Amino acid sequence: MAETLYLPAPAKLNRLLNIIKRREDGYHELQTLFQLVDLCDTIGLTPRQDGRIVLENGIDDVPHDDNLVVRAARLLQQTTNSDYGVSLSIDKRLPMGGGLGGGSSNAATVLIGLNHLWQLNLGMDQLASLGLQLGADVPVFVNGHSAWAEGVGEKLTAVTLDTPWFVIIHPEVSVSTPGVFQDPQLTRNTPPITMARALQGGAPTWRNDCEAVVKKRYPPIAAALDWLSQHACSQLTGTGACVFAAFATQQAAERIARDASLRFPTWVAKGLNRSPLHDALGG
Repeated sequence: MAETLYLPAPAKLNRLLNIIKRREDGYHELQTLFQLVDLCDTIGLTPRQDGRIVLENGIDDVPHDDNLVVRAARLLQQTTNSDYGVSLSIDKRLPMGGGLGGGSSNAATVLIGLNHLWQLNLGMDQLASLGLQLGADVPVFVNGHSAWAEGVGEKLTAVTLDTPWFVIIHPEVSVSTPGVFQDPQLTRNTPPITMARALQGGAPTWRNDCEAVVKKRYPPIAAALDWLSQHACSQLTGTGACVFAAFATQQAAERIARDASLRFPTWVAKGLNRSPLHDALGG
């Protein structure tokens, strides 16, 4: 029986998110800082000889063939004309629709894991290009490093950020990302800045242009931001729903997380610059 390879799929936080303009194709030009954290899903990959792509434990309300891990495996299989298949499993810790990039990270882990298992020898640039077909956030997880991003989030430059401990709160609502980006009150004219200026600014000057609209549309998120802001500078990640704050020590983060967990699902995570996925495969 083939041995299963278990690989991490880490979360990300948007420590800055500027929306520059709406593009003619309906998407938005943005600038963001992606930071990886050590809160992860785990993806199991068991190679198959029959060419089938099978997700063994699907997610409620997501059809098997629509799941990003299945789509990622099929895209790689079709692109490389591979005869191999895979059985996939997901040990899910990251909340769906939380702004932590869980689905995109899962897809990236499948691309990298199958590139290894099927011995395809594709480069990271090739895998990132495939990942972009699945979602704008997939390439940052493929590249495996905290990054400054422009365009729709696909133009990446690796950066080294500070690595505090984060308290991450999920207000238990599901955010419609299209709804946020279509909201007429969304800020769409933030002047672009250089990467150097963004890195020089740092927390707490980093902000998220989606936050005002999300707080108005989703009162539980506003409540979580307000609660966390009593203890540190709180921010929204992506379009939410998760909010976060940075702390200098694990002890300080765990102390606030204990109080937060009385009201919200809460995690403590360490900021990273290199993905544990790449560490796991020695890449």
